[in-house]
Amino acid sequence: MLENFWFNVEYGMNHVLDINGYDHVLFLMVLSVPYLFKDWKRVLLLVSMFTLGHTLSLVLAAYGIVSVNGKLVEFLIPVTILAAAIYNIFTSGKNSKSNKVGLLFFTTLFFGIIHGLGFAREFKMFSGQSENKLELLIEFALGIEFAQVIIVFIVLFVGFLCQTIFRVSKRDWVMVLSSIVAGLVIPMILGSELLSNT
Repeated sequence: MLENFWFNVEYGMNHVLDINGYDHVLFLMVLSVPYLFKDWKRVLLLVSMFTLGHTLSLVLAAYGIVSVNGKLVEFLIPVTILAAAIYNIFTSGKNSKSNKVGLLFFTTLFFGIIHGLGFAREFKMFSGQSENKLELLIEFALGIEFAQVIIVFIVLFVGFLCQTIFRVSKRDWVMVLSSIVAGLVIPMILGSELLSNT
């Protein structure tokens, strides 16, 4: 029983940390880069909203409630990352993070749903044999959350080092990292099957 639990948690972690599916990591980078260690509660809440959205779409897919166009989702995932990166670039010098918390949380939840739909087909196959899909979903979500917290901690820590040791301004740190992520996802969008088939 415990062996199954750890297998499912590990499966969730591997989903986030998969080097071939690094879009999840890129989204977490742009989500957490505007924050500092002292903002850890808000960052954790944002990450949890993303996990919630991700899990919600997997629930809908696992129980056959929704079926989505894979090409559309594959196109939308990098679009969500680019949108978050652009938002960071345009707000990096402002203190608007505290004002629009509601909108930010809602957007993160929505983006989580889109990212979850991208994994829905694989998860449906994985959970197909399972008698208790809900238990498997919870364990998988725990793995996702754990891996996300690790990534966010690394981003906050590197940000802390850059801003304290290397004296990089917070604005520059946010702009540079967000611009790098934007540069990585634009080819994903342009290379998506949805665009190449039109």
